[in-house]
Amino acid sequence: QVQLVESGGGLVQAGDSLRLSCAASGRIFSSYGMGWFRQAPGKEREFVAAIRWSGGSTSYGDSVKGRFTISRDNAKNTVYLQMNSLKPEDTAVYYCAAALLAIATMKVEYNYWGQGTQVTVSS
Repeated sequence: QVQLVESGGGLVQAGDSLRLSCAASGRIFSSYGMGWFRQAPGKEREFVAAIRWSGGSTSYGDSVKGRFTISRDNAKNTVYLQMNSLKPEDTAVYYCAAALLAIATMKVEYNYWGQGTQVTVSS
C-alpha cells in the first residue's frame, strides 16, 4: 500500500505560480512511477504530468507543456508539480497518483491516489 497526501494548492491570480507537493508513505517510493492529474467541475479527470520512477524521464499533457514541471525527490518520498504562468482554465482539483510502472500517462495505469488539493486561478 502507498498513501499519498497532496499540499500546496490555493487561490492565485492568472500569471502566478504555485508548487504542489505530494508526500508518499508506505512501500518503496522509488519503485513507482508518479503522476499528477486534475479534475475540473463537470469534466473528466485529465492527465497533467508523469515522471519515471528514477526521475530520468517525464511526460506532460498538451495543455500544460512549457508551463508545468514535475520532479521528484526519492530521498524525501515526495513528488512536486511546479506550475508557472497559471491560467483560469487550470482551475481544478489536482491529484497525485502512483503506478506500479516505470512511467504512466493513463488513469487506469495508476494504482494509488491522493485525496486532491484545490487550485483556483482567478482572472
